[in-house]
Amino acid sequence: MPTLDKRAGCALCRDAPALGFDFSYAFQPIVDIRSRTIFAHEALVRGPDGGSAHSVLSQVGTEHQYAFDQACREKAIRTAALLQMQSLLSINFLPNAIYRPEVCIRSTLEAARRHGFPIERIIFETVEGEEINDGKWLAEILTEYKRIGFKTAIDDFGAGFAGLNLLADFQPDIVKLDMALVRGIHQSPSRRAIVAGVVGMCGELGIEVIAEGIELADEARCLSDLGIRLMQGYWFGLPLFEDITSEAGVPWPC
Repeated sequence: MPTLDKRAGCALCRDAPALGFDFSYAFQPIVDIRSRTIFAHEALVRGPDGGSAHSVLSQVGTEHQYAFDQACREKAIRTAALLQMQSLLSINFLPNAIYRPEVCIRSTLEAARRHGFPIERIIFETVEGEEINDGKWLAEILTEYKRIGFKTAIDDFGAGFAGLNLLADFQPDIVKLDMALVRGIHQSPSRRAIVAGVVGMCGELGIEVIAEGIELADEARCLSDLGIRLMQGYWFGLPLFEDITSEAGVPWPC
């Protein structure tokens, strides 16, 4: 992505060409295994008929990313409200598409107000694995979002470009462990040691940890033994197109 003047963001969004394509969302549950409740649903972009995320994202060029990021927020909030979602809603956002967070967030606030979805139940989740042009700028974006009242999360922690340096500048509400650390953790002493270290560090910083990519009951039990209560993955529920998971449908670990 080319480096652009952050002050140009509003004009770029306003003057961007129309997207020219439609999209919708599937929602995957994030569960709290201690209280046996749905903690949140992550909004995952899909084609208008449930097609893959790639079928949508492959159409997003540089000229569309500002408008697409804004449209995603509004669509996720509107769909969650229509589904009467009572859990938190986690929305992925494109940090490199934001130039003035206090301005770019206005349409999101308006969407939340219009659809009656409380902002304190919205998590903004950025993918640490996406190359960030300016880590300090990402921390500034997240700080502004947290000041407004949104929850913040760093996804794929341990796999990307920001890592521990980002945590030194900003402490999000949530860190989501990269699934490469989670997969097969019950059979890997090295993964268990690394995750235990992250859990301890996040505990000292007041950060919740979500383990994602869980596909086995043994993985869930091992992560629970390490002190993690928030989990996400196919074991607990597949993403449901334009629908949400009920607590009765979750295979809670013993």
